[in-house]
Amino acid sequence: MKLLIAYDGSKCAEAAIDDLHQAGLPEELEALVISVAEVWLPPDDAEQNIGESLEPYAAEQIRKQWQKGRRAVGEAEMLAKHAQTRISQIFPRWKVEAEATYGSPAWEILQKAEDFSADLILIGSHGRTALGRFFLGSISQKVLTEAKISVRIARGKVEVDPVPPRIVIGFDGSKGAQAAVNTVASRTWSENTEVRLIAATDPVTPSAIGRFVPPVANWVEEANKGERRWMEEISQGALKQLEDAGLKATLSIIAGNPKNVLIEEAERWHADSIFVGANASGGRFQKFLLGSVSAAVAARAHCTVEVVRQKE
Repeated sequence: MKLLIAYDGSKCAEAAIDDLHQAGLPEELEALVISVAEVWLPPDDAEQNIGESLEPYAAEQIRKQWQKGRRAVGEAEMLAKHAQTRISQIFPRWKVEAEATYGSPAWEILQKAEDFSADLILIGSHGRTALGRFFLGSISQKVLTEAKISVRIARGKVEVDPVPPRIVIGFDGSKGAQAAVNTVASRTWSENTEVRLIAATDPVTPSAIGRFVPPVANWVEEANKGERRWMEEISQGALKQLEDAGLKATLSIIAGNPKNVLIEEAERWHADSIFVGANASGGRFQKFLLGSVSAAVAARAHCTVEVVRQKE
């Protein structure tokens, strides 16, 4: 497995490293820490030729900007090496490398993930300019939206709790939801780790007049019961897969908007992380992760959210 860790020295970046304990990752893997200086630098040979085409004052000002940019890259190198050292101390069997570069942070992270053939990107919920919890930083949002692989939007554990890890999986029977189940089942978790599949339903409701018409009211009740039975049936395979992996797995079927249901139930249950598929198939249940839902869950959840994509 290959893990790309985006690190900028912020509190959220440090929390992302702390979150590695809760990710169920293998004892041995390849990790690459990348820090990006948000500056632009010209090719190395451009500085030598600048004096030939510009006035001395203009050339001097440009050289100062280049020096400033190089200092920023140097700071990024120090940050990357700091994170590399810290991760290596926590996971001595991991092979951890560090790199620094410059440019647009989101695009550099995405490009490095592709060059490194990463399986998972780890990034904090927001960087140094974060204003609050209920949004994703622009870089995290861009990486989450554009990545071709799974992305873990990490938050440090909110409270110290001696109980075993608790994991929520957004489940709707789709290929995306099954990919999330596969990922959780394939990881290495501590003993007594609990997993809860959460399905959000959109129950049929009769009109004001229909509520007083027995045939309509009875049909609505049977339709909603049928939805629950259908979800209970299709979840059996996922529950068995998780149990076979040594996890305590249960199913909760809750009426409501999946954006709210996942977040509220995860917080009520004191979950450590939420796993959700990056896409969902059309079906009788609401789609869990079609763009806005995944972004809303990743931005508003109190805990870490891992958006699972099947690697191309």
